[in-house]
Amino acid sequence: MTRATHTHTQHGGRYAELNQFDGGGALEGQKLVAYRDLDKDVTSATTLDDWRQHWRPIAADDCTVCLGTGRDSIKGNKRQPCGGCYGLGKVRKDGETPQDMWQLAQVAQGIIQRQQKGIDQRDQVLAYPEVREALHERNKRRQQAGPEDWVQREQDWRAGDGRGHGGKRHTGD
Repeated sequence: MTRATHTHTQHGGRYAELNQFDGGGALEGQKLVAYRDLDKDVTSATTLDDWRQHWRPIAADDCTVCLGTGRDSIKGNKRQPCGGCYGLGKVRKDGETPQDMWQLAQVAQGIIQRQQKGIDQRDQVLAYPEVREALHERNKRRQQAGPEDWVQREQDWRAGDGRGHGGKRHTGD
């Protein structure tokens, strides 16, 4: 049986990347990716750009039940947490499901440490005066531009005549 290497970012599922090759005919000059949908047992191909945009690799510590989503994929109830990783989307470094609360705490600590590392990297970039100035200029341009066109139309509609209290429209909020 082929091992899943990727999952779709929006729809989930188990996919195995088979190979990459150059396209021909109408797809001349494009790089294509052949992959196999392991759930439906179907082989297909897509462009490399589409592959990179819509599929993500499965990490070694992603839960094998939910493939890192943290949601119940067996019963299809997306509101319930996965039973394999208790909703974290990650398992122990050896790929095994946490057996007790201490092992679960170690998995959660690893997630927190990775997030903290990302926050620290972002803060380092934001420390540069050029980056802060560029963000300040962007925010100033947004404020000067005023509300978006659809926002102005919505505000005008809400302020218009209607059948609600005081002649205003009932908007439900």
